[in-house]
Amino acid sequence: MTSRSAASLRARYVEQAVSDLADNRRRQRELAEKLKMLKQEEALLTDILTLAERHEEAGSSRLPEQARPRPATPRSEAAATDEPRRLLLGELLIELLGAHDGPRSAKELRDELMRRHPDRSPTPQVVRNTLESLVAKGRILRRKQERSVSYTLAGRATG
Repeated sequence: MTSRSAASLRARYVEQAVSDLADNRRRQRELAEKLKMLKQEEALLTDILTLAERHEEAGSSRLPEQARPRPATPRSEAAATDEPRRLLLGELLIELLGAHDGPRSAKELRDELMRRHPDRSPTPQVVRNTLESLVAKGRILRRKQERSVSYTLAGRATG
């Protein structure tokens, strides 16, 4: 093998390694984003299970959001704090919808949520899933116009 062909081969290996490294880093970013989304979905599902457990414990036919708040019972001494309960995503979305007279898109609600609550950063899919869950519960209404979907509080007139 000549030194020229060896240099050419070495250059191709370097080029391939650079390309593979860039692809590897891109895939790592994609997986990190997917992991973040899965963690947010896990938090949402945990919230849903918590609500379901509260509803079962109440033993009533009322919806969980209509149940009276019970005094907080600390799980352990370390868990006993004076911090207020962190609102569930659905509660925050209903609060945001209540602040507007007209319908709002999932994107508008997510953007406003992230502005008002910088500590919360749900993915667009988690926001849509939560909104659809609220629609299923009858708490909010969904309105489709061509490919656009908007949401309003149930019982509020939409124009």
